[in-house]
Amino acid sequence: MSTTATTYESQRTSKAPVSSLNTADEMQPVDDLTKYVKTYARNNPGTAALWCLGIGFIVGWKLKPW
Repeated sequence: MSTTATTYESQRTSKAPVSSLNTADEMQPVDDLTKYVKTYARNNPGTAALWCLGIGFIVGWKLKPW
């Protein structure tokens, strides 16, 4: 019975606290998306330009003043 308590205590104390996690382990979706879009635009400049043109056309059409 004492070995179970000792094993439990060693497992409980060996875990790192949540506050000591590195920032590299945390999820950063905005940075990841930005990095992905930049990489895609560098590899496919024509397609990226057409996407920007299309999105700009739709936004401009929706925001027209009249």
